[in-house]
Amino acid sequence: MNRYFDHNATSPLHPAARAAWLDAQDHHWHNPSSLYREAGAARHLLESCREAVADRLGCAAADILFLSGATEANNAVLAHAAAANLPHIALSAAEHPCVSDPAQHLFPGRLSLIPLSPHGLADLAALEEILATQRPALVALMAANNETGTLQPWREALDLCRRHRALFLCDAAQWIGKMPSHGLGACDFVTGSAHKFGGPKGIGFLKVPDSGRPFRWLRGGPQEARRRAGTENLPAIAALLAAWEAVESSATDLLPARLQARQAFEDRLRTLLPEATLLAAEAPRLWNTVLLALPPPLNVKWLARLSACGFAVSTGSACSQGAGASDVLLAMGLSGPILGQVLRLSAGWDTTPADWLALADALASVHAGMAQRPPSSPALSL
Repeated sequence: MNRYFDHNATSPLHPAARAAWLDAQDHHWHNPSSLYREAGAARHLLESCREAVADRLGCAAADILFLSGATEANNAVLAHAAAANLPHIALSAAEHPCVSDPAQHLFPGRLSLIPLSPHGLADLAALEEILATQRPALVALMAANNETGTLQPWREALDLCRRHRALFLCDAAQWIGKMPSHGLGACDFVTGSAHKFGGPKGIGFLKVPDSGRPFRWLRGGPQEARRRAGTENLPAIAALLAAWEAVESSATDLLPARLQARQAFEDRLRTLLPEATLLAAEAPRLWNTVLLALPPPLNVKWLARLSACGFAVSTGSACSQGAGASDVLLAMGLSGPILGQVLRLSAGWDTTPADWLALADALASVHAGMAQRPPSSPALSL
């Protein structure tokens, strides 16, 4: 039996999302921008989905546009900021590369970095000082980190931005579907990706402010109120909403049990494999995420052996594989060999307490097996 613990990279398609996609593809495949009756029905479904997404965030439907995912959405926001000639922006050291990379490209010499605590939390005192001295016009702080699972203080950061008259961008890709999303709509910009919470790949949303400089991303046709040209992917949008509703409807009720399952895993692991270190363990975290620093050998060998045992895990963010040490871990003050011994475990809506415990047993078993292997013989020389 395969057990999947890489939901922070991508999640399997939820049955509700699959059903919604097929229904929309079968009955509403028409172009919502056309004028005949069937296209009108497609337009009605599109706007119903827009209103439902806005309701879940707590904002107006006119503030929502659909695009390919959080990477496009974050790039669009930063390009919008650059086009407005904002003199300075700030972002946390925890941001996903789809925020940090375009920010560094578009704002060279005009960017402040909000440091992290050793537990991976953005330093609010440092943010307040940056707002007071550097006066950034835009601040980016994600809702939850994709590597450590830390729940970032985005509400407090939003309050600071309001006091200092700065716009606020919140990447909610990891938050949505795991934590209640209502209230995120208070942020100026919010981004999300369906495939992180059981929807299909290639669809996401962006919440934009209802005032200020008109938002314009892809140019072409009149779609999305001329803010993002291109025929809307209506079946995927319907599936996005269906997955969101399905996984979040029970998020609050199941949260205590899910936290208990993760805690049982961590307790068992401490007993079976005391050499392992839980990173960011003292910070508030997503119920689904555990970041481990394991004893030697390197994490890729752990990953391969766990995969052979039927467990899919990750060595970190799927968007930074092969790119060297994690910027997030470096910002937390970690250095040296530990950076190559990190595994990320991220559960999902279909993960059971038994799956968690089986993973703890597998980690201990893999460690025992590697410890029993005799050292390789030196090569003979002639």
